Amino acid sequence: MARSPAVALAPGVWRIPTAGRAMINSYALVGDAGDVTLVDCGLKRAPARIVQGLAAIGKGPADVTGIVLTHAHPDHAGGAAEVARRTGAPLALHAADVPYAATGTPPPRDPTVAGGRLFARLSSGRFPAFEVAQPLADGDLLDVGGGLRVVHTPGHSPGHISLLHEPTRVLITGDALFNVAGIRWPVKVLCTDFRMTQQTAHVLGELDYDVAAFTHGPEIKDRAREQVRGFLTRLSRD
Repeated sequence: MARSPAVALAPGVWRIPTAGRAMINSYALVGDAGDVTLVDCGLKRAPARIVQGLAAIGKGPADVTGIVLTHAHPDHAGGAAEVARRTGAPLALHAADVPYAATGTPPPRDPTVAGGRLFARLSSGRFPAFEVAQPLADGDLLDVGGGLRVVHTPGHSPGHISLLHEPTRVLITGDALFNVAGIRWPVKVLCTDFRMTQQTAHVLGELDYDVAAFTHGPEIKDRAREQVRGFLTRLSRD
């Protein structure tokens, strides 16, 4: 089956796969005036697929008025500089990850995780640097399609955020959780503080949403909140 350039999740909310069918995802949120806000920009080679995804929903780079990044890792921010260049849209990122965007260098790896130090030496993970126009903070409500709530879920990176689109009840988890062969934690060696990742992800079980959307893996529409809470509750008892 061919990869779909854009997948509808809710009215005005689209998933744009930028690698595989759902291995790495960006998102497009369309406002009432037809304006588009993008969430995440994939790897450095992803902008072409983002443009294809926009075309599939009848939009183009000129319609993009904002870009929000969940964190400053190369598979989410690698295409940010180019997407910003093509669209002219300002970039928003949590304040704690802004220094990494400015240098094009991802946050440090967790030194307590086996292989973390070695991985950091072998893989620089650099990406094209970019300027952040809007540093974000926990609880910010962005004027995006009726309201996009910033939920700070640090650990995977210091400034990692998840995003709740309140009008459509779609939660974008970022890398707080993956949905690859089932809900699971992000890869330990890629986290700045894996234990913190586990601790802060529990806030996702306390939010209200109908769709759980992941930047790695397909969305969950059937009992999404219950499935996320079930995963988190099961892990807390282990």
